Amino acid sequence: MVYVACLVVGLVMLVLGAQGGIRLLVDHGEAGILHQVPGGFEVWLACYAAMAVLGVVLAGWGAGRARRSGHVR
Repeated sequence: MVYVACLVVGLVMLVLGAQGGIRLLVDHGEAGILHQVPGGFEVWLACYAAMAVLGVVLAGWGAGRARRSGHVR
């Protein structure tokens, strides 16, 4: 069950990171959930990219472990 939770959290991170990064590329001033992080456009984009990459890694790990433990087909 913990692995399925990791899968879900990873997918949420992936969606938020990708959606925020795309929104930031379209409108450079709209930081979304990172509006309080100092640094400007480059820092915000790096944070969104890191969130998306970590989400992919976490979701992949959770999916693999859940599949091996029999919780996901």
